[in-house]
Amino acid sequence: MQAKKFIPLVAFAVLAGLLFRGLSIDPTELPAARLGQPFPDFAQTELISGRQISVSALAERPALVNVWATWCYSCRVEHPYLLTLAEQGVPIYGLNYKDEPVKAREWLAQLGDPYQLNVSDVEGSVGLDLGVYGAPETYVLDAAGHIAHRHVGVLDEAVFKRDFSRWFPAVAPPAVAAGPESGQ
Repeated sequence: MQAKKFIPLVAFAVLAGLLFRGLSIDPTELPAARLGQPFPDFAQTELISGRQISVSALAERPALVNVWATWCYSCRVEHPYLLTLAEQGVPIYGLNYKDEPVKAREWLAQLGDPYQLNVSDVEGSVGLDLGVYGAPETYVLDAAGHIAHRHVGVLDEAVFKRDFSRWFPAVAPPAVAAGPESGQ
């Protein structure tokens, strides 16, 4: 009889423990289901040209695949940095995820287009095959078309230097040369 009094307390403790565990997970460290595997095959419409494209349209050199959408505020935050990377010669392919193509084209016309091509994934099927949790996400494709790295969240200069520069050494910051100490 007395044990029944503690059931709500035990249930609360279990739920609190689960909540604490969930809050301690870093969403940028979510596992990439396809890491080391080829980019999933697809046949979709290219956002700007309207032509049908497949995975073979992605270049055979290291490149970024950026998952983005107009409904994604964080995508707007990272967009200026993507433009900078594109200006520095980093090939970037877009995956416009679960978005309206008209809004996406207007967004790129207004903010600039860093993408060499953009897969229009209205239904989210390419994103589902890729293992996308949401937008933004950025993947590194190696020269063989395999997924070499995945980052969930905003791509900025600090993240690029830390996680992406080894695939794009021309963009990596130059090493600081050891110089004479000041005051000598």
